[in-house]
Amino acid sequence: MSDGETPTTVVNKNKRHRKDKPWDTDDIDHGKSNLLQTRTTRYREKYLREVWGAVTRALEPHGIACTLDLINGSMSVRTTRKTFDPYIILKARDMIKLLARGVAVGQAVKILDDAVACDIIKIGNIVRNKERFVKRRQRIIGPDGSTLKAIELLTGCYVLVQGNTVSAMGPYKSLKEVRRIVLDCMKNIHPIYRIKELMIKRELAKDPKLATESWDRFLPKFRKRHLTSAEKSAKKREAAATKAEARQAAAASSGQPMDVDVHEPPKKKKKVYTPFPPPQLPRKVDLQLESGEYFLKSSEKEAREAIKRKQQQAEVTAQHQAKRAEAYVAPEETAAPTVAEKRRKRKRED
Repeated sequence: MSDGETPTTVVNKNKRHRKDKPWDTDDIDHGKSNLLQTRTTRYREKYLREVWGAVTRALEPHGIACTLDLINGSMSVRTTRKTFDPYIILKARDMIKLLARGVAVGQAVKILDDAVACDIIKIGNIVRNKERFVKRRQRIIGPDGSTLKAIELLTGCYVLVQGNTVSAMGPYKSLKEVRRIVLDCMKNIHPIYRIKELMIKRELAKDPKLATESWDRFLPKFRKRHLTSAEKSAKKREAAATKAEARQAAAASSGQPMDVDVHEPPKKKKKVYTPFPPPQLPRKVDLQLESGEYFLKSSEKEAREAIKRKQQQAEVTAQHQAKRAEAYVAPEETAAPTVAEKRRKRKRED
């Protein structure tokens, strides 16, 4: 090679037509393995230490290595040279997340299946009041876990309520239903409404004729109990209009004129509008100043209150005595007519 010639760089045959990517920077080493990490709580450390062998055996066929760090309280998974599925690292991350949230290892291993997904729903920041939060979280579980069992049967998902999160495992479509039920429950909508809707949808899905039709007419429509002031006034106006129409129809059938309503209550007179506010009522102190009671001593005030109290007691006692005395008042008796009065009466009649 002469001095004027430039040295030619040897290009790898496999990377001849490869274009540079935005993420191909000098600080990236493509030979390193991908590492994903999650934190764990202290009360789970004993259980994780016992079952970590089962976790390692479950991830080993997929070429994933896992590490449990009890000093820092963390779990990590990373790819190795034997890893062949690029998505399995995300599945392994979901697995250690579920283990950290209280899911048993036998159930968490199922997340490695392609048909199973997971969703960790955070419910801790939805309700501020602690007591209200505990009540609504307990509403998801139900008495003796009956509500949670119904949700699992209808959606086909595994649901675990733990602390400030709800962990769910199952098909992708069913996870949406679980998330909707949980979030609605934390927003004070009882899960029984969603459960009833799911039961109806389950029965409708069995009929092939309804596959192309809308199911809205079969689903229950629950109205809100708490109405706004505008909705209440609109409802009152509708009720008044229907009542007025019924009265007019009744008046027309009876032959009375339509514009006259017999049962219509008298209209209230409108108050005259004045831009000035009503006069301010006197305070208790003002009344005491007018009567001079404000300047009395405490002993004089007590004496005056005692006299007033005795007067009220005397009035009430007199009323009670008058009521009791009414029972002893003899009724007016009509005397029998004498013989002379009878004769006079007969003469008048003749």
